[in-house]
Amino acid sequence: MAAQQHFDILVAPGYVLLELASLVEVLRLANRVCPHPPFTYAYKSLKGGPIHSSSDAMIQTEAVSAQPKADYLFVIGNTDPDHPDLSLGRVVSDYTYRGAQVFLLAEAASRYIDEHGTEDMATHWENASFLRERGARFEAKLSIATQQGAVVTCAGMEATTDVALSVIGRHISGPAKMTVADIMLHENIRDFSSMQPFSGTRLTATGDAKLDQCIKLMQANIEDPLPIHQIVEELHLSNRSLERKFKTFFGTTPNGFYREMRLAKANNLLLNTTMSVREIGLACGFPNGFSSVYKSFFGVTPFVLRREKRVAHR
Repeated sequence: MAAQQHFDILVAPGYVLLELASLVEVLRLANRVCPHPPFTYAYKSLKGGPIHSSSDAMIQTEAVSAQPKADYLFVIGNTDPDHPDLSLGRVVSDYTYRGAQVFLLAEAASRYIDEHGTEDMATHWENASFLRERGARFEAKLSIATQQGAVVTCAGMEATTDVALSVIGRHISGPAKMTVADIMLHENIRDFSSMQPFSGTRLTATGDAKLDQCIKLMQANIEDPLPIHQIVEELHLSNRSLERKFKTFFGTTPNGFYREMRLAKANNLLLNTTMSVREIGLACGFPNGFSSVYKSFFGVTPFVLRREKRVAHR
């Protein structure tokens, strides 16, 4: 079993609740759909204690450590771009020095850009205008995120979901990531280079219209899986072309992706419904041999997983 990835989530008074929830819900749902929870997280602030959002929701936080042990730091945006707790140059260095990747959202990103004068970094388009009004000598990027070494600056707001999905996708399978997106009703997963919506850019789930179409066909035919040759006929593609697309974007074959997508749904049903193992196998296109296929992928039988889940909730 792979080691869990830990996220520190840093907030300041007046933080944007939408951004916090977008990140945490992605992590929570990933833990729900995977057989072994891959992520842990903790709420942090500069001094610790209760911190209120701009909408007056409150979370309890721990003081950020000078020797952090997280894999990722996410700094949530704020309604006040001038809030002193967003001046985090030293904190960012403490995390990156120990190998963590740092994600700065919206106002946290604009503050970092303003203080460090770093080009080719992204922030929300409103904050980009704010920087211009302050006489910045450079333009912030208007993609949803831009990476400079270990620091990623992000637009924040609802694009936080896209960024969070991208990050968890490094540690869980493509189908599991898409299951999380589906549960969130998040239809189009944007990559970092996607422009912020006001640009009018047409969005796709993968950036490839044919690949999007293929995945939608697979999602619509979970219980009775379509043969790949039928899918390529409907898409007017060759087998080889479709295989190249899946290899490039997901690192797997169309059949492998389809099987894993069905297993991800089966896993979700196992963890969150009272359907029998046989009913779940049938619902996910495994009329025979479901338990052995499940065990070969997840390392335990569906019966063992369900028993472990019951014991954990006693």
